[in-house]
Amino acid sequence: MHTSVSARPAVRPAVLVGCVLAFAVLMSLPWLVPHMGWTALLGLLPLLIMERLATAGGVKRFWWWHYGTFVLWNALTTWWVGNATVGGAVFAVLANALQMSVVFGAFRWVKRRSGGVLPYLFLAAAWIAWERWYLTSAQISWPWLVLGNAFASTTSLVQWYSVLGTLGGSLWVWASNLGLFGLMVALSDGRMAGRNAKARFAALAGVAAAIFGPMLWSVCLPAPEAPKDSLRVVIGQPSLDPYHKFESMNQAQQDALFLSLVEGAFEADSSAALILAPETQTGHVYTDEIPSHPTFVRFQEFLQRHPSASIIYGASTYDRVVSYSAPDICAYDMGPREDGRHLWYVSHNSAISTDTSGLYGLYHKSKLVVGTELTPYPKFFVPLERMLGGGLMAKDVGQPVISCLPVRRGSEVISVGTAICYESVYGEFCAGYVRKGAQMLAVITNDSWWGNTPGYRQHFNYSRLRAIETRRWVARCGNSGISGIIDPSGHVLAETPWWVPTALDGEVGLCTEQSFFVRFGDMVGRICVFLFLLLLVAAVFRPRKG
Repeated sequence: MHTSVSARPAVRPAVLVGCVLAFAVLMSLPWLVPHMGWTALLGLLPLLIMERLATAGGVKRFWWWHYGTFVLWNALTTWWVGNATVGGAVFAVLANALQMSVVFGAFRWVKRRSGGVLPYLFLAAAWIAWERWYLTSAQISWPWLVLGNAFASTTSLVQWYSVLGTLGGSLWVWASNLGLFGLMVALSDGRMAGRNAKARFAALAGVAAAIFGPMLWSVCLPAPEAPKDSLRVVIGQPSLDPYHKFESMNQAQQDALFLSLVEGAFEADSSAALILAPETQTGHVYTDEIPSHPTFVRFQEFLQRHPSASIIYGASTYDRVVSYSAPDICAYDMGPREDGRHLWYVSHNSAISTDTSGLYGLYHKSKLVVGTELTPYPKFFVPLERMLGGGLMAKDVGQPVISCLPVRRGSEVISVGTAICYESVYGEFCAGYVRKGAQMLAVITNDSWWGNTPGYRQHFNYSRLRAIETRRWVARCGNSGISGIIDPSGHVLAETPWWVPTALDGEVGLCTEQSFFVRFGDMVGRICVFLFLLLLVAAVFRPRKG
């Protein structure tokens, strides 16, 4: 007498490959094709199906399958980073995919210890908790593929981001995909057929609510009120090649080109206006010498001809620190002086606002790009860099406290939250400008490093999400585009073509009321962090099943 043991059903590699490709395509479309955000609502299904098949079939070393899946998704959507830095692009793709795989691997570990829906709840909570960490605390942060960003070009579906923010969109993606997956499992296992009509209706209604409920909410949510006041904005787009910026033109020529673009707007209309210039319009400015810097002087001459105007422009600024030892912050070591002390240069990526009264406001970029602007965890990496030698000890230094730039209109002072480039990717960070009193948001950036790729379009669309979350008008100035004006519903009212020297003249509404998201912050992220920790503790102390 012998007992037969039923073998696990074999899973063909072709099936797993099909799941990988289906996931990569469905999850990449929202970032690559306009108005395709809805595909994210079912884009995670192939990944969940692949995991279920692999578990049932006892596939060995499945970690490589889901890591490869995430690598492919990251590569398809953010390959364009390689136009600026090949090494940085490879690191971003591999490292970001690795973190996604760690989250997914933790889900599989929990699934081995408990059954039912608990592991899937853990997966959604852990993923969103990781996204919140990326958006708020992580020094090595690349939140480009936060799931809620999938709707950046489909803003009509997510007007409720003014309440729940972008991580609310991540929750929607998980709720929709897990609901559909649960329905598919119930159908394949025959459990749906065994339920009565009321139970089947309730299951279908629940999935339908998860998918279409947020869409209905977005339609029914009242539109933002029309602004009671507005500000004229003139946006200059010089379209200079950043790789050959100072080879083709010196700084004086670059400033002349920018002013020639905006001069025409004042010849046609001399009314008060805020002029926006792109990120790093000028470079190598010592903060204590800004009023005497040639660009500042040239802008002052322009303002004397147009006294009703103000200017916000980007600059690479430096503070000088003299000390015997390295300052606590990151700095460039310029060598010892006669007295034995060293001269250290502390660099910033800054925004400067000015009018006819002279220097008026200075803000240093706070959210810095890892590698090019930021040395993460400086207590570890900065000594390592110094040990390896070289004059470059670290990157830029961010401003620890958010502040807004003041802009004068007659006797009135208008507060402008000015996000520099990468900062516009961080929703709760931009909400901080509004908490500080920003009546409008400005984004100054230089997306030319990536060339004519999906990168600059993705970055532009993230400003649409910031407009919805904060219910603020956004004026965006890009060196080569896309520059534009966005209303509080995320609608693009005006935009410039890519890489065409031009100026955009329009009105931006001024608002003082705060959205729910601004007042209360990222509630979805905080709740998911708590839920993740709670479920993790439950999984750790729960006896392993079977």
